[in-house]
Amino acid sequence: MKKSMTAAATGILVSAIIAAAGLITPASATFSLVWSDEFNGTGLDPAKWTPDIGDGCPSLCGWGNNELQYYRAENVTVSGGNLVITTLAESFGGRSYTSGKVTTRNKHTVRYGRIEMRARIPTGGGMWPAFWMMPQDDVYGGWAASGEIDIMESANSTTSVGGTIHYGGTYPNNTSSGGSYSLGGTNFADDFHIYAVEWEPDEMRWYVDGVLFSTKTSAQWYSDAAPGNEQAPFDQDFYIILNAAIGGNYTGCTNPGCITATLPQYYLCLLYTSDAADEEDSVDLG
Repeated sequence: MKKSMTAAATGILVSAIIAAAGLITPASATFSLVWSDEFNGTGLDPAKWTPDIGDGCPSLCGWGNNELQYYRAENVTVSGGNLVITTLAESFGGRSYTSGKVTTRNKHTVRYGRIEMRARIPTGGGMWPAFWMMPQDDVYGGWAASGEIDIMESANSTTSVGGTIHYGGTYPNNTSSGGSYSLGGTNFADDFHIYAVEWEPDEMRWYVDGVLFSTKTSAQWYSDAAPGNEQAPFDQDFYIILNAAIGGNYTGCTNPGCITATLPQYYLCLLYTSDAADEEDSVDLG
């Protein structure tokens, strides 16, 4: 990757309808849209989204993962029916890169359902696109006693994607459990794919293009703060996050010298949350 601090950029383009699903089995799952944003305007809708700003300092520098980017509101735009998150190779705020991150915190939350995204992800050394959720109120305490749900994340060559839950105690007494999915060597950045989680009180299921690749149950997760509650910490409201990190522990690259991604790139997404519905009201992402 060129180290130029000028036009090198990675963009995330999002045409989004974000939805949550009801308590249904995978075989009979149909959904009715309950919340959406199709980005038909000229800017981010402040009633639905908030950009995160900064690098996490001073309390969580590198956002706890040794990431290299500084998040700026200027890197988040809406154009042509897309949400565009642009990652730049530029010095700002003591960082070598800038990017964008948006959340629905305090504006839209989900507790149980189907959360789904159709996306073509960016790729290359140091890239870390993610679609995930965090607890609105941290009912059981700090991370990860109150949980984290990673619907989709990938890194570097992006020949596999992962889905993970974080739980247990407050750091460093936390743990995680997840699964991964690959296409036999094909890069997920080459085409659009549908990433989803179906979240019930006692079970979560992760899918890519309708293929179930991971299942976790309440027999596996727990919160140290609620030893008598088998559904904790995943029995509270979570908000949605979409971002593209540069570097970080997940990529294995924690300094600018190992970023090799070719820029620009684009992360194009279509997002959903929905409730259980009759067949004629179902959402189809095909």
